[in-house]
Amino acid sequence: MESRSSASGLGERLPTRRRGWRLGPPHVTVVVLLGAPGAGKGTQAKFLEAQLGLPHLASGDLLRAAVAAGTPVGRDADRYMSRGQLVPDATMIRIFLDRLDQPDARKGAVLDGFPRTAAQAEALDAALGEHGRRVDRAVLIEVPIEDLVQRAAGRWICSAAGHVYHAIANPPLTPGVCDLDGSALVQRADDREETVRARMAQQLGALEDVVGHYRSRGVLRCVDGRRPIDEVTEGVRAEVALDLGAV
Repeated sequence: MESRSSASGLGERLPTRRRGWRLGPPHVTVVVLLGAPGAGKGTQAKFLEAQLGLPHLASGDLLRAAVAAGTPVGRDADRYMSRGQLVPDATMIRIFLDRLDQPDARKGAVLDGFPRTAAQAEALDAALGEHGRRVDRAVLIEVPIEDLVQRAAGRWICSAAGHVYHAIANPPLTPGVCDLDGSALVQRADDREETVRARMAQQLGALEDVVGHYRSRGVLRCVDGRRPIDEVTEGVRAEVALDLGAV
């Protein structure tokens, strides 16, 4: 699991800078995609990655990479993940700031799944602000909770190769059987309805805090995530292009 809310005063302990951090040139572009689990952040982040020529930085991917690399911060994260606990804000921030200092992210990045708490958002602002930069745009992909539950709870996965199906949006030709290789379809434990609802309840409160953070800074825009994917993509692109000049 990827982050946990911070106790009062944690902001004093969150890493906001370190000697040698560069975080890109002055025209760095940082876009944050926000939304509940299943809203489509990952899909839209990939489109923005191609559109802006900036790396897509997903929290889950960065956590797994840090753990696999055995870095100090990765080992710290693994201590929590191996126990099924949320990784602390301070650790998540260090992982993202380390990644933002890599050559391919020097001109900016598209952030997916981070910041996940108000404390993370404030620490990211502080780190970027040290270099005269900021989050240029935060885009919230809005989807009603019942739609999100239906999206997640209807997902089935091929047991052999991981092909993804959906009971409503993309059903297999034969129920319970993968169209491509004939293997059985299974539903992950965390895609079951009761688990999905519990996960939503846990994350939506923190999401509201992050949304409020970016709204107060005047960089938040909202896109209706219920529309077809290509229309959502156009909406996200338009909101980013509005100020950043993307085409």
